[in-house]
Amino acid sequence: MQQIRVCTHAGPGSEPVIKTVPWPKVGRRGALIKIGACGVCGTDLHILKGHWPKPLPWPFTLGHEIGGVIVECGDEFTEDFMSKPLKVGSKVMIPPLMPCGKCYYCIHYPQTANKCLTPVYYGRYLGFDKAPHMWGGWAEYVYVDLDMLPGTKIYKLPDDMSLRLGALSEPLTSCIRAFNRATRAGGFTWADTVVIQGSGPIGILAVAAAKEMGAGRVICVGAPEEPRLKLAREFGAEATVNIVEVKSPQDRIARVREIVGGFGADLVMDCSGHPTAGPEGIEMLRDGGTYVEMGQFTDAGSIETSWHRICTKDLNVLGSWGFTGNDLPLGVDMLYRTRDKYPWLKMQTIYPFTEDGVAQAVRDAMAMKTVKSTIVPWPELVE
Repeated sequence: MQQIRVCTHAGPGSEPVIKTVPWPKVGRRGALIKIGACGVCGTDLHILKGHWPKPLPWPFTLGHEIGGVIVECGDEFTEDFMSKPLKVGSKVMIPPLMPCGKCYYCIHYPQTANKCLTPVYYGRYLGFDKAPHMWGGWAEYVYVDLDMLPGTKIYKLPDDMSLRLGALSEPLTSCIRAFNRATRAGGFTWADTVVIQGSGPIGILAVAAAKEMGAGRVICVGAPEEPRLKLAREFGAEATVNIVEVKSPQDRIARVREIVGGFGADLVMDCSGHPTAGPEGIEMLRDGGTYVEMGQFTDAGSIETSWHRICTKDLNVLGSWGFTGNDLPLGVDMLYRTRDKYPWLKMQTIYPFTEDGVAQAVRDAMAMKTVKSTIVPWPELVE
């Protein structure tokens, strides 16, 4: 019987180990998905650094930015979460966090179902020991089963959409939801001036999301120049501020205000996850502006600031955590509509699915040598 290769990590700081598992018996409401591409997320890096605040089922398979194709499915596995038809050969993506649909938040507050109490969580909370052992994207295949895990969500991609592009739909959707949070709070509207703190993959995607969602001007603050700030400008940032060259917070605040005008930006969004971003970012805002925190996805520690500044500047301060089940199609649609408008694939540096390849993808992402390290088990699927 054909064997499937799956990557596991034994704990923080461990090296990748590729194990083989048998080809599964696919259930009546299950599917086996051949992975075309899977990104290395900043959350994966934090987990490997030991920063994740909750217990994890080591060993397990990391990776949740998945674009793949169905190679086998059960008779009753016929449509995706949005009722689009699925079959063998359909291109799909699966998100990491899949709300259960039954808990307090899912029922009473569906707009914040991202805070589901019992979610299905690929690439994080499903241990390798759970058969059939394919629960993350750093693998040749991933398994889904609506009987085994009823909260599972799966989304169909357009037939002619690149699977590499599909692998960006999960992180892009997080950015879209963050801007929609600001819109609903009255803090983001057409032609606003936006500052993005951070030039990693989320920062770059946030630049594109801001432009597509109506921002008039977008400035990106981050580092390094190559490859990140250069790419931010290619995605539509009218100006960038290099934190390696402009070293002090006071100088960076002054530089941003010089670019956007003395009163400051309408909206600042933290995509960096660094504890110093918040106090610095609120001083880049005009009075009455909006600060969106989506970068502190793991606990980076306490942030020292004076809340007097939030009060006296009359600011909106919003948090945004991931997205809900209904947000995901927005990311897929934006990527597909703008597939020739933005240099999406230039974000990705491709690595082979080997132990050395996975380890190098992680190392390069941690060293900021890449924008989006992307693991490709089957190169023929993404050519």
